[in-house]
Amino acid sequence: MSSTVSYWILSSARKTIATLQGGQRLYSRYASNRSKSKWRLCPQGQATLKDNATACGGIALQKAYRHTSTEEEDFHLQLSPEQVNEVLRAGESAHKILDLVSRAPDSVLRFESNQLAANSPVEDRGGIAACLQTNGLLFGIFDGHGGHACAQAVSERLFYYVAVSLMSQQTLEQMEEAMESMKPLLPILQWLKHPGDSIYKDVTSVHLDHLRVYWQELLNLHMEMGLSTEEALMYSFQRLDSDISLEIQAPLEDEMTRNLSLQVAFSGATACLAHVDGVHLHVANAGDCRAILGVQEDNGMWSCLPLTQDHNAWNPAELSRLKREHPESEDRTVIMENRLLGVLMPCRAFGDVQLKWSKELQRSVLERGFDTEALNIYQFTPPHYYTPPYLTARPEVTYHRLRPQDKFLVLASDGLWDVLGNEDVVRLVVEHLAEEGQHKPDLAQRPTNLGLMQGLLQQRKAQGLHAADQNAATRLIRYAIGNNEYGEMEPERLSAMLTLPEDLARMYRDDITVTVVYFNSDSIGASSKGS
Repeated sequence: MSSTVSYWILSSARKTIATLQGGQRLYSRYASNRSKSKWRLCPQGQATLKDNATACGGIALQKAYRHTSTEEEDFHLQLSPEQVNEVLRAGESAHKILDLVSRAPDSVLRFESNQLAANSPVEDRGGIAACLQTNGLLFGIFDGHGGHACAQAVSERLFYYVAVSLMSQQTLEQMEEAMESMKPLLPILQWLKHPGDSIYKDVTSVHLDHLRVYWQELLNLHMEMGLSTEEALMYSFQRLDSDISLEIQAPLEDEMTRNLSLQVAFSGATACLAHVDGVHLHVANAGDCRAILGVQEDNGMWSCLPLTQDHNAWNPAELSRLKREHPESEDRTVIMENRLLGVLMPCRAFGDVQLKWSKELQRSVLERGFDTEALNIYQFTPPHYYTPPYLTARPEVTYHRLRPQDKFLVLASDGLWDVLGNEDVVRLVVEHLAEEGQHKPDLAQRPTNLGLMQGLLQQRKAQGLHAADQNAATRLIRYAIGNNEYGEMEPERLSAMLTLPEDLARMYRDDITVTVVYFNSDSIGASSKGS
């Protein structure tokens, strides 16, 4: 079975390369059936957004471990188990919160994260930070499409909008006084995991100006204690998306700033952000990233508690919302072929102004002398584009009061959820914890004989656990791309998926970014009793 799967993956890739070398379109029947692209390219060549757009002046990512050759003999290369582990573990990180932040809420013990790219450059981003002027930790997953520019911008800026939104009137006044007197600002965030090297080092002053305008408006509300967490998350998402849209409409003299602003606005990103403050957990989601809780009941049984809903065509509530917001005459066209206007899979996202602006505004912005071809920006209006905006960054916010039985939180981009169900993810993290020794079974009473030992060795070999992952996020990624239809790990399939050249990998899997947050049950239990 495993060798057959491996052969199918690699042989179908060869056929697609033959299509490319023959001068035909990339999106042959193989791609149309298995492509993970969120944006759909029009078959007549009216490309709106290239799925692998490379931002001018963007991040130069190291292309380690994977090759780009399309020579057929390259497909006979297979990674060794050691090489597979090296690739899977290259992006992992793990930290104990108390080692990083003295003011961190003691409800959080630690976190583990990892990322595996399918796009080049990778379009996912992830970030973790502590709010220094208020209590709370922020965990975010950002899934870009049509390029990485919007995901990078949102991952760098959204946490600041949230942190400012949570500040009291007094703290905001101190921020404004520091700006007016040209003194250093109060520190806003402590990054525990930064979303990557910034592509905005030369334009951060513009972003700070807009953040300042936002906190000035919050000051004008005269709310002594600031916004509630739910309000802060709701306003932050929508305000940042509005700023992204307005920044490219405003006259900008610097060419790099204009080009980056255009790429951010015309690409897109979904986002899932969690704020943890003691026993208070808020999750804001816009798009198809996802957050779930792993729950262990008193009887020892494990279950999954979803904290988000995917905003796509398979969500009846989302379909109803779209129909309410547009005329009845568009009921059959607002979603076509399970995509928004037939082109975009998520129904909520940052950026993507070509699904928010009027046709006239799009033309006026793109006619300002941009080299749109070099920037991978294409002027395109979907069919049946009558009453924009069709897309929103307004999040759904969920509140959950943490309980001692809530053991961990998993946030991930849809590259994980496309292939693993919620219950599968909880099971894999629980297995990871068991192997780690936190829920170690009592083996003292088990008979130690050759038959038992042989069975354990065979089981470990079949599951590929000869070198157990030390990071739960890595384990999830391993199973996401290496399991078969029966939920079993196939080392040959895993190796084949990682051997695919980066110009074809996107057709068989998506970027995957995962963060696992572990909670302190004792602290949460004490807080519950105290309240």
